[in-house]
Amino acid sequence: MTNSLEAPVPDPTPDPVLDAGTYTSIREPRSARRLPLGDGMWHQISPAYVRVQLISNGLFLLVVVAAMLAVALVWQQWWAWIPGGTVSLLIVWTMAITPRQARSIGYQLREDDLVFRRGILWQRTVAVPYGRMQLVDITHGPLDRGFGIAQLKLVTAAASTGVVIPGLAQQAADKLRDTLIDVAETRRTGL
Repeated sequence: MTNSLEAPVPDPTPDPVLDAGTYTSIREPRSARRLPLGDGMWHQISPAYVRVQLISNGLFLLVVVAAMLAVALVWQQWWAWIPGGTVSLLIVWTMAITPRQARSIGYQLREDDLVFRRGILWQRTVAVPYGRMQLVDITHGPLDRGFGIAQLKLVTAAASTGVVIPGLAQQAADKLRDTLIDVAETRRTGL
């Protein structure tokens, strides 16, 4: 017989819908001072998220370079090279680290809450109690739809605990939304 104060043992088996076509292991920072992942099954996002981010950032880079060239060459405003070059370098840097950042994004469904984790350099871990969820929203733009991904947004009364899980496969987003709504209805507390 188990003690009722013991933490439940998480199910270590992958979910066929939530884990279909996702990264297989969550990336952690190498520092000894990192936020620990903890026990349990971590679900990750689709690699298609990286492709969507690279395309979006690439298009933005083209707009910045075109604007920089137009101002510098057409209107002969040579100062445009400085801000245009700086913004271009930042966009290229963002594109270079996007795959590593995407592998650090994960979520865990625990008995009483959903834990969301992201970040390598700036790490964020948020636990959202099921009973405090007020809204579960799925959104996807044109590129997201083209690659079959969506983002799921959890809204609570406290703005700081709102979570957006990007890059979920469409079926995973639908299943996760339905699961969270079902569990939240049974766990409503303090409302």
